[in-house]
Amino acid sequence: MKLLFFGPQGSGKGTQAVVISQKLNIPHISVGDLLRGTTGVLKIELDSYMNQGKLVPDELTIKILKERLLNNDCKKGFILDGFPRNLNQLEMLKNITAIDKAIEITLTDDESIKRISGRVTCEKCKAGYNELTSPKPQEPGVCDVCEGKLIRRSDDNPEAVKKRLHTYHQDTEPILNSFKEKLIKINGIQPIEKITQEILEKLKKK
Repeated sequence: MKLLFFGPQGSGKGTQAVVISQKLNIPHISVGDLLRGTTGVLKIELDSYMNQGKLVPDELTIKILKERLLNNDCKKGFILDGFPRNLNQLEMLKNITAIDKAIEITLTDDESIKRISGRVTCEKCKAGYNELTSPKPQEPGVCDVCEGKLIRRSDDNPEAVKKRLHTYHQDTEPILNSFKEKLIKINGIQPIEKITQEILEKLKKK
């Protein structure tokens, strides 16, 4: 089964993509991680953009993704996370593979801002917490795992999140109209386990 995962900042789509990939025994492909892990000739081409702080062209991203999808572990399907982000990328993706279902985890902008604004990460072991929702650290500012210092990303503030949400609504949401009967919508204001269960149940029905 070939799946796309969508959702605004803080919706938990990345978490669900990892869990569902384990449940279905298909790889979870985060395009951001894929680009960072690229090697060989494609890495040289990729670095020519990234080292200058330039955006990676869609054509190069598709080339790298196409190579990844040829791996044996993708024969039974895959979960694509973080791509496509706009209609142009969607058309490119259609040229290299067919998609069975799109999963959209919905969340209001207010809830998204609340979740992201409370997000902190351990600077040592990289464990993640949320000071406003869950999982909360047992002691504020201290990691439960290694007692390291919890830090907040500089762009995890309300104004920065609002800008990212604007981009999501403007560029990414129009993609969902292309799937219609292939689209599965899930309410993101639920416990993680409940969302996972609902996704699996709806995948079986469709």
